[in-house]
Amino acid sequence: MKFPLRSLLCGLFLLATITPGFAVDLDRAPIEYSTAEPDNAITSLMKRLRAEKASLQYDDEHGYLRSLLKNLDVPLSSQVLVYSRTSLQRQRIGPKRPRAIYFNDEVSIGFCQRGDVLEIAVADPKLGTVFYTVSQNPGKQNPLTRQTETCLLCHGSSANQGFPGHLMRSVSVDQTGEMVLSRGTKRVDHTTPFEERWGGWYVTGTSGKQTHLGNQVVGGWSDTAKDFTGVNVVNLKTFFTVADYLTPHSDLVALMVLEHQCEAHNRLTRASMQTRLALAEQAELNKAFGSPANERTEGITRRINWACEPVVQYLLFSEEAPLKEAVAGTSGFAKEFTARGPFDSNGRTLREFDLKSRMFRYPMSYVVYSRLFDELPPEAKERVYRRLWEVLTGRDSSKAFAHLEPEDCKAVMEILGETKKDLPTYWRKK
Repeated sequence: MKFPLRSLLCGLFLLATITPGFAVDLDRAPIEYSTAEPDNAITSLMKRLRAEKASLQYDDEHGYLRSLLKNLDVPLSSQVLVYSRTSLQRQRIGPKRPRAIYFNDEVSIGFCQRGDVLEIAVADPKLGTVFYTVSQNPGKQNPLTRQTETCLLCHGSSANQGFPGHLMRSVSVDQTGEMVLSRGTKRVDHTTPFEERWGGWYVTGTSGKQTHLGNQVVGGWSDTAKDFTGVNVVNLKTFFTVADYLTPHSDLVALMVLEHQCEAHNRLTRASMQTRLALAEQAELNKAFGSPANERTEGITRRINWACEPVVQYLLFSEEAPLKEAVAGTSGFAKEFTARGPFDSNGRTLREFDLKSRMFRYPMSYVVYSRLFDELPPEAKERVYRRLWEVLTGRDSSKAFAHLEPEDCKAVMEILGETKKDLPTYWRKK
């Protein structure tokens, strides 16, 4: 009876993990989302603040915003503006008072005019996306507070398959910023057709004849010509008081990068947590049946492989929506972003943009350099590396990777070979 019972238990574990809509208990071991100690850019800042190696300075116009951006090395050029009422401080948001978001590779910060708090989402290698608020009350001694349940109502919902993550949406809104639900909403990442992006967002930049949904409200702007499409807007002064913000931009290229990065972080988080949950369940089975501690069933291996494949496809820009014409932003974000590197000996970097037919020059995401990637469980990281190697060397030319050209694959292999120090040995063999 031992083998049939074990098979049944393994099957039930697998079914529970992959059934659509299954509610993930984030507070069970080994995740323990609410009680585990975070380790991320914000906890690092908090340690520096306690040691008086950093400080947060308050100003009357933006509270702690400018100081927080400086402490976290978040560029002002990353500013993007959203006027749909779709976040924590919704009553503070509208077309006349958009919410500003600033970001770098690890952290994004939301600012509302006259808001009670700054809103922070940060990448954490073990916990995925972790949320904090910074009180805009200058009298509060410790303004940084971690948030769990409130933010997870949306960010850990079925929209993210039950795991903590980001939500980038394109929505239709009226002149107050309220969503017009009858027109639906759409999750946005690099696979979203250009013409369906940025409903409810301001967009500064040029895109030729390509249309998008930015800079528009249902019914139109009362003081704008009827043929206004919202495209190729480079100045937002006619919409709201831009002087109230740190910059006058909501950069088109920054928006493209942010939406790509958010989904990349989501997929890395799911792969990490699903792998850890699978391995924990394997350990329970091994203990229950007296099996060796390092034994792994085929079912558990399949679960890990299944969790990692979406990461591989996304990092290689599978199904990326093509650009039909060149696009450009207005804030200088693209130049600053590229300058962050790293660069190989030929001056190439995965951060180099194309912006003519696709987002980046090389079809491999810069997110491969992130802590979320570097600190994947070893079983998941090895699987992702193996699959990337199989695709980039031409051993896998399946439909998901048909967009990759041999010369681009060769360039990516060369760039990673010089800039990624933890590559498996088989990557470096000629």
